[in-house]
Amino acid sequence: MAVGEIFLAAFVQLLLERLTPQEILGYFGSLGGAGKKLQKWRETLSAVAAVLSDAEEKQLTSKAVDLWLNDLKHLAYDLDDLLNTFSNEMLEREQLKLHQTGTSKVRGFFTKVPHKVKFNFNMNSEIDEIANRLQDIFDRKEKLGLKYIEQTSTSTSSSKRTPSSPVLDGSVVGRDEDAGKIVELLSRNPDPSSPTNYQVVAIVGMGGLGKTTLAGRVFNDVVAMKQFSLKIWVSVSDNFDLQTVTRAIFREVTSRPCDMDEFSRLQHNLSKEIDGKKFLIVLDDVWSTCDYDLWRSLQAPLRGGAKGSKIMVTTRDEKVAILMGAPAGDVYHLKTLSEEDCLQVFEQHVSNDRPPNFELLKEKIVTNCNGLPLAAKTLGGVLRCEETGKWEEILNDKLWSMSDRSKILPVLRLSYHYLPSPLKRCFAYCSILPNDYEFGKTQLILLWMAEGFLEQSQQTEGTKGMEDIGDEYFGELLSRSLFQTSGKNSSCYVMHDLVGDLARWAAADTFCRLEDKLHGRCSPNTRHLSYISAKFDGEKRFETFSEAKGLRTFLPLPVSGGYENYLTRYATSDLLPQLKYLRVLSFSGYKLTEVPNSVGKLRHLRYLDLSHTLITCLPESTCMLYNLQTLILENCSKLKTLPSNMSNLSNLRHLNNSNMPSLEEMPPKVSRFTHLRTLPNFVVGKGSASGIGEIQSLHLRGTLSVGRLENVIDVGDAKTAQIMNKEGLEILQLEWSGTSEKELEVLCGLEPHKKLKELTIKGYNGFEFSKWIGHPSFSDMKSVKLENCKNCRFLPPLGQLPFLKNLQIQGLVNVESVGAEFYGECSLPFPVLEDLTFQDMQNWKEWLPCKRDEEIRVFPCMEKLSILGCPKLKDWLPKSMDSLSELYIAACEELVVSIANYKHLRGLFICGCKVVDRSGVKFELLEHMWLASISEFRLEIDGFIRGLPKLQNLRITGCEELTCLWENEDRWLQPRISNIIGGNISDSPSHFIQELRALKELVLTGCSNLISFPEVGWPPCLENVKMESCNSLTYFVRYQVPPSIRRIEIAKCQNLKLLVKDAWELEGCLEWLEIKECASLTSLSGKGGRLPRTLKFVRISDCERLESIIKTFHEGTCLDALTIERCANLKSLPEGLCHLSALRMLWVEECGSLVSFPSGGLPSSLICLSICSCAQLEALPRGYVDNLSSLQILLLRCWGGLASILEEGFPPNLIDLEIGPLSECGLHHLGRLTSLETFSIFCVDPDVVSFPPKEVLLPKSLIKLDIAGFPNLKRLSSSFQSLTSLESLSIMYCPKLASIIPEQEDHLPLSLTQLRIREGCPLLTKKYQPGKGRLWPKQIAHIPYVYVGGCDDEAEAEADRRA
Repeated sequence: MAVGEIFLAAFVQLLLERLTPQEILGYFGSLGGAGKKLQKWRETLSAVAAVLSDAEEKQLTSKAVDLWLNDLKHLAYDLDDLLNTFSNEMLEREQLKLHQTGTSKVRGFFTKVPHKVKFNFNMNSEIDEIANRLQDIFDRKEKLGLKYIEQTSTSTSSSKRTPSSPVLDGSVVGRDEDAGKIVELLSRNPDPSSPTNYQVVAIVGMGGLGKTTLAGRVFNDVVAMKQFSLKIWVSVSDNFDLQTVTRAIFREVTSRPCDMDEFSRLQHNLSKEIDGKKFLIVLDDVWSTCDYDLWRSLQAPLRGGAKGSKIMVTTRDEKVAILMGAPAGDVYHLKTLSEEDCLQVFEQHVSNDRPPNFELLKEKIVTNCNGLPLAAKTLGGVLRCEETGKWEEILNDKLWSMSDRSKILPVLRLSYHYLPSPLKRCFAYCSILPNDYEFGKTQLILLWMAEGFLEQSQQTEGTKGMEDIGDEYFGELLSRSLFQTSGKNSSCYVMHDLVGDLARWAAADTFCRLEDKLHGRCSPNTRHLSYISAKFDGEKRFETFSEAKGLRTFLPLPVSGGYENYLTRYATSDLLPQLKYLRVLSFSGYKLTEVPNSVGKLRHLRYLDLSHTLITCLPESTCMLYNLQTLILENCSKLKTLPSNMSNLSNLRHLNNSNMPSLEEMPPKVSRFTHLRTLPNFVVGKGSASGIGEIQSLHLRGTLSVGRLENVIDVGDAKTAQIMNKEGLEILQLEWSGTSEKELEVLCGLEPHKKLKELTIKGYNGFEFSKWIGHPSFSDMKSVKLENCKNCRFLPPLGQLPFLKNLQIQGLVNVESVGAEFYGECSLPFPVLEDLTFQDMQNWKEWLPCKRDEEIRVFPCMEKLSILGCPKLKDWLPKSMDSLSELYIAACEELVVSIANYKHLRGLFICGCKVVDRSGVKFELLEHMWLASISEFRLEIDGFIRGLPKLQNLRITGCEELTCLWENEDRWLQPRISNIIGGNISDSPSHFIQELRALKELVLTGCSNLISFPEVGWPPCLENVKMESCNSLTYFVRYQVPPSIRRIEIAKCQNLKLLVKDAWELEGCLEWLEIKECASLTSLSGKGGRLPRTLKFVRISDCERLESIIKTFHEGTCLDALTIERCANLKSLPEGLCHLSALRMLWVEECGSLVSFPSGGLPSSLICLSICSCAQLEALPRGYVDNLSSLQILLLRCWGGLASILEEGFPPNLIDLEIGPLSECGLHHLGRLTSLETFSIFCVDPDVVSFPPKEVLLPKSLIKLDIAGFPNLKRLSSSFQSLTSLESLSIMYCPKLASIIPEQEDHLPLSLTQLRIREGCPLLTKKYQPGKGRLWPKQIAHIPYVYVGGCDDEAEAEADRRA
C-alpha cells in the first residue's frame, strides 16, 4: 500500500537527535561497546534519512520501495522503543539515588541485585537485532538506487504564513434548489394507502457530495421543521449496529442516558416515547451493512408515530434507500455542484491572497474538484497553507492523475502529501477514531503528546510547550479542512468519513480498530489500537491482541453516551503486563474497582485515563511511571487518596482530578510537579506537605477548585499560594467544608488575577465578603456563584462587574434584604446580566429597588429570572425588564407576583406563591405556562385568556380558580366565578378557553372541582391532554373527543367511570390513550361502542373495576399496541382483535378474570405477545403457531394454558422467549428456534437434575439465558459449551445447584460477559459470594460482570455505584 513517506522524516529526525554521542556515552558507557554501536546507527540512519524524499516519490510506482519504507517505519518504532528503554533506566537510577537514604517502596524496587545485569544483557541482545535490521535497510537502499533530493522546508513554525482566523463553516453553497425539493418531500401529505405512519425520504449520492451538509441544512430549517414535534439526528456510519442506533434514537427522544440492557425493553420504551408524536428522524450515512432484518427491527418501535412522520436517510447506495422502503419518487439523487458553485466553495476556504495568474488557474481548480464540495473545501485548505507561488505546481502535481486500489480521492491524497511531516504523524494517528466520532481538541493533543509527536527537535526555534505546538498542529489540520467542527456540539470536532479513510490509508498496518478487524488479528506491526467499548467487554473481545507485542496505544472509546461499562479481569491481570511498550492506556468508563499493581511496570506510559471508574485508590507502583505526562481521574467518585510518593512523577503535566468528592487531601509535595499545567481540584490537607502553599510554583491553566479551605490555619499560606499570579486560570472555585478562624483573611489572600472569567465561592462562613469580590476591575468576569455562605448578611456589590452574564446565589440563609449594597456604586448596575437565580434564601424578606437615580433601568439585558425556595420574600420584584423571556418562581409562599411587568415572557413557571396579578397586559409571546399551588389570582379571566395568542403548553396544578374554565355549563356558577376572578362573564366558559388558539398541550393536576369537559369550544390546536388526581372527574367528555386531540393520559382520577359517556361509536383523530390507577373505571364508553380508527396505542393499568374495554374494534383500526395490566375484573377482550392488521404488541398481565381470547384468534401482524399471571385463561387460539409467523417476542408466564403450547410448539421466528411453568418434554420444541437470542425459563418438572437435559439442544444463537425454579437441579450439562454466542447467564431458585461449571468442563463459555446468581441458590451463593470463600475462582474470573445476590439488591448496588 502506497502511503507516502508518512511521518518518517519527522520521526527519523527525532531518532537521530536522540542518538547523539554525548547522550549515549554519558548514560550507557558501561554496556560493553553499546555507545559505539549506537554511534554507528546514527551514521547509518543519517544516510537513510537523506534519501526519504526520493523514496516518497518512487513508492507510488515501485512496490519494492513501498516495502522498504514500511520496513523502515517499523524499525524506527522498535528503535524508538529501545531508546525509551534506555531513558527509562536512567530515570529509575536517578530516582534510586534520591531514595538511597530512605525506606520507601520505590527504593525497594530498585535494590534487586540481578536487575542491572539482566538489563544490560537484554539491551545488548536488542541492540544486535536492531543493528542487523538497520544494516539490511541500508543495503536495500543502495540496491533500490535511492538518492538524495534537495527539499524545500515544510516547517510549521511561526515564520510560515498561517491563517489567523479561518472561515471553516461558510454558508451552504449551490444547494438552495436541492434543499427546497427535500423540504417539499418532507412536507408531503401522508399516503393514505401506506402501511406505516412514516415515510422514508432518501438522499443518495457518492461520498464527498455534501449529503450530510444538505440534510443538516434542511434539519435546521426552522420554518420547515415546525411540523415535527420530535427532531432526531443519528450518525449511523459504515458499521450498522442495531442496538447502538436504537439507543441513540432513545437518547435523542428522551434527553436522558439509556441504561437498559434488554433490547426488547429498550424498543418497548422507545415505542412508548415516540407513539402519537410526529417525528423526523435523520439516519445519516447508512451503508449496506444495514440489511432488511436489521431495518425491520430498527423501525418496529417507530411505527406508532403520528401520521406524516418522516425518516430521512443519507446513503451512497440506492439499494439501501429501496430496502428501507423509500418510494422511487422520494429518493433524491444529489448531483455534483456546478463549476461556479464549486469555485465559490473553494474560495470560502482559501485565503484572500491570489496568485497573479489566478484567472488561468480557475479552470484547473474546478476540474480537479470534479464538482465535489469536499474536494473544493479540502483543496482550499491545502492552498491556503501554501505560498501563492506554489499553487500552479500543486494543481499540476502528478498525484491528481495517479490511481491505486485505495479509492482515496486525489484531492485528499494531495492534501496529505503536502502536509508538513510532523503533521502527517498527528493526522495518521486519527485513524484510531471511528467514523463520525466526536473528539475534543485537548483530548487529541494530549494523545499526540503521549505518542511523542509534539517533541521539539533541536531545529525547532523557540521554547514552546508541547501543548502549544499541539494547538498549532490542530489548527493547521482544521484550517486544511481535515477536521471540521461538529454540528451537534461546537466544542467538539469530527472528520468526514472520506477523511477518515485517508487517515487509515496513511496509517496502514500500524493502526488498528477492533471494529475493522472482525475476522482477523492485530499483526506484530500494530502499534496503536482503539475500539468502541461495549456494556460488557469479555475475554473474547481481546483475542486479537495476542500478536501486538509492541502496542503503544490501548484506547477504548465510549461512544454510546454512557460510562456504565464492565471489563473482563483478563484485560487488567493477564493482558496488561504483556504490553510493556504502552504509552497510552485508558480504562475510562469501565467500572473498575482497583488498578493492578502491574501498571507500575509500564515504564513507557505517558497517558493514563482512569476517569469514570470506581477505584478507591491508586497503587503505589504508579509512582514509578516517571514518563507519565497525563493522569485523568475525572469522576472517580470513590477515590479517597492519592499515593504518598506521587511527587516522583516529575514529568506530569496534566492531573485531571475534577469531580472527585471523596478525595480527602492532596499527596505531599505537589510543588515538585514543576511541569504541571492542569490541576482542576486541589484539596487542602491538614499538614504543611499538602497545604495550599504547595501550588505556589505551579503554572496552572484553565480551572482550579480549592477545597477544604478550613484547613488553612496560617493566613500567610493563602498569600503564599499566589493565586493572583496564575494568569492562565479562567475558572476559580473556593470551597470550605467546615468552619475555621480568619476565613475573611484567607478569602482576601486568595484574590485572583483580574482576567478571571468565572468565580464560585461555596461554604464560606465569614460574616462578610472580601472587597475584591464584585470589584469593577474584574472586567472579564462573566459568571459568579455564591453558595451556602450561611453567615453573610449582605451580598457583595456584584452589580459593578461590567460583563457579568450569569449570577447564582444559593443558600445564603442570613440575608434578609437585597438592595443598594448588591447594585454597587456604578452608574448602570448589571449592564449585561442575562441569567439570575436566587435559591434557598430562607430568611430573605425584601428586594429593594435601585433608588440612586430614578432613570436607572436595572437588569436591561435580563433574559431569565429564577427565585426558588425563598418563603419569606414578598412585595417587590424588579420591573421593566423588557428582555425577560423566562420567569421561574417556586416555594415563595409570601410573594406577590405582578406578571404585568414582564410582557415579553415566553415561559412562565409559578409554583407556590401568594398572589399572581396580571393587570391587563397582553402576553403576545408567551408559549409555555405552568401555574401550581397559587393561593390567589387577581386576573380578569376574559382579558387574560385573550392575551395569550401563542400559548402552546398550559399546566395547572391545584389551582381551583383556573379549572372553573372547564366546568360544564349546568354547573357554571356565574356569580361565584365573578367574585373569585373579578371579571364579567358574558358567555359560557368555552368562550374563554377556545381563545387559546395556539394551545397544544394541557396538563391538569389535583383540580378536584373538575367534573368533565365541555363538548364544544375547545382550543382548535389542542393535541395532548394530561390529567392526574382530578377526583371529581366522572367522564372525560359526554359525546365525542374533540377532533384535534391526539393524546389523552389520565391517572389517579378516583371517580372516573367512563372516557366517553353517551356515544356508540367514537370518532375523531385520537392516537394515544393511557389510563392508569382509576379505581372506578368500568369501560371506555357507556354505550359499548367502538374506538376511533386512528387509535394506535392503548394502555389501561391498575383499574380494578374495569369490566370491558370496548365492545368491538373497527376492522380498519390502526392500533399498534394494546396493553392491559392489573385489571382484576376484566372478563374479555374486544371482538375483532384478529382484524387489527397493524397490531404489533399485545400485553396482558395480572387479569385474573380473563377466560379466553375473542373469536377469530390473534392478528398475524403481532411481533410481541405477552400473557402473564392470567390464571383462568385456558389456551392460546388454535393454529397460532402457523398464524404468528411474524412473532419475535413471546412471554408466557404463570397461567394454565401452557399445555396447548406443547401440542403445536412455538412460532418459528422467535428472538425472545420467556416461559414457565413448562414440562421437560416442552423443551424439545426449542431446537427449531434457530433465531432465538433470549430464553428465560422457570418452574420446570421437579425431576430435572441436569440442564439442559441430554436429549435437548438449546439453539446456538442464544445470547441470554435465564434459569429459575429448578428445585432439584444439580448440574449444568456439557452441551452448555456449544453455546458459543452466550453472553449472559442468570440463575435463580435452584437450591441444589452447587456449581455453574458445566459437566466435563473447567470453565464457562469464553463469550460469557454477565453472570448473575440470584436469590434461592444457597450453594452457589456460598461458593461465589464476593469476600467469602474463594474470591472469583479462575473458572469465572474472565467474566466482566458477576453479581451474587437478590434482584432488588442488584438495583440498589447499581444506584450506589452511580452515586
